[in-house]
Amino acid sequence: MSRKRFEVPSKRNQSFSLNITSMTDMFTILLVFLLQTYSTSEVTLDAVKDVRLPQSISDKNPIDGAKLSISATELKFGQKFLASLRSNSFDTAFIDPHDSNFIKPLFEELQNFNKSNEKLAKTGKVLLQADEALPYSVIRKVMYTASMAGFPNLKLITTVGQ
Repeated sequence: MSRKRFEVPSKRNQSFSLNITSMTDMFTILLVFLLQTYSTSEVTLDAVKDVRLPQSISDKNPIDGAKLSISATELKFGQKFLASLRSNSFDTAFIDPHDSNFIKPLFEELQNFNKSNEKLAKTGKVLLQADEALPYSVIRKVMYTASMAGFPNLKLITTVGQ
């Protein structure tokens, strides 16, 4: 006894069509999602320990520049320590004795940055991550010193929120 394999009856003149509408809809939704979540900012900022950034409703992307951060205890250029703070004031060892608003190590570091990175130095931009609890007098000293070193455009980094 031989066994026969079951064959599905087919019609010879029938054509097969693929319905891709659902797949096209899925890819369209995926593409829109990816375009909306894609970040166009070229600037990378590292989170600084003990710095709570102020909130803003602005959604502009930062432009690259010299990166400074101020916490309640220290001023840094990138990851390099520049000056210490105590009781919302810079220690006197870091301040010029002839000008109480001038921070010597910050000026020297920005001058070195000017020489080593001419492309960013020409923009004169400083990206400042400052703790929201710091008084304006501390930030003003940083702004004053940065403008004396050839960086008059200070951009304050904030978090987006309300």
